[in-house]
Amino acid sequence: MTWFDTHCHLDSEHNPDGPDGVLQRAREAGVTGFLCIGVGGLSQAEQALAVAERHPDVFASAGVHPHDAARDSELDFSALWSHPRLLAVGEVGLDYHYDHSPRETQAAVFRRYIALARQLNKPLIIHTRSAAEDTLQILEAEGARDCGGVIHCFSEDRAFATRALDLGFYLSFSGIVTFKSAKAIQEVATFAPADRVLVETDSPYLAPVPLRGKRCEPAFVVHTGKFVAGLRGVDEAHLAALTTDNARRCFRVPLAAS
Repeated sequence: MTWFDTHCHLDSEHNPDGPDGVLQRAREAGVTGFLCIGVGGLSQAEQALAVAERHPDVFASAGVHPHDAARDSELDFSALWSHPRLLAVGEVGLDYHYDHSPRETQAAVFRRYIALARQLNKPLIIHTRSAAEDTLQILEAEGARDCGGVIHCFSEDRAFATRALDLGFYLSFSGIVTFKSAKAIQEVATFAPADRVLVETDSPYLAPVPLRGKRCEPAFVVHTGKFVAGLRGVDEAHLAALTTDNARRCFRVPLAAS
């Protein structure tokens, strides 16, 4: 079985001991692809790319998390967008749970990055928390269908999923789907079209059952994948192959890396 962790944070803030150990443990567990998310600042995006340059199974993204939207004017990723291992824009979006940046600023930055993703023809990685309707309205109004992408760490309901799927987006399930209370998310993971399902860790956050409460690592994506396979009534190997193929298609992974 081979899995693809479509969302992990491997920069020094999240992995002070460096990424090599967690990557090796993940490979031993059967993970053969990683998307390293470059958010938090220019340093984090550069670190994500540096990891991708050293490891042929790692790719990178860059963007401004809604928590950092108020700092957007300080961040210039223009030198990074043409890098062949930078595959996606994000994570970007809205977070009304913490409101670390003003909501109007979050919305303006979100719109700007949708426009950029369309210009670059790169998929978006969407973060949304306590902002479901505004997130969908902005994606619809700003033409996000043109570039597509993924709803990362999917934690909404079937109605949200339907509109996101209508926009051509993939749905990525993290360890949250394994939590006993996540009935609505489990329903979506069960019904979502086979060609739109992804799995992720969002490591070092959100470790899945049976490792909930531990510091999450990319290796743990196999537990999330096993759980989703059970929900869908398919074996693990089938879901591993399916979600890996979906990840390569969603993020347009270069053929040379396949």
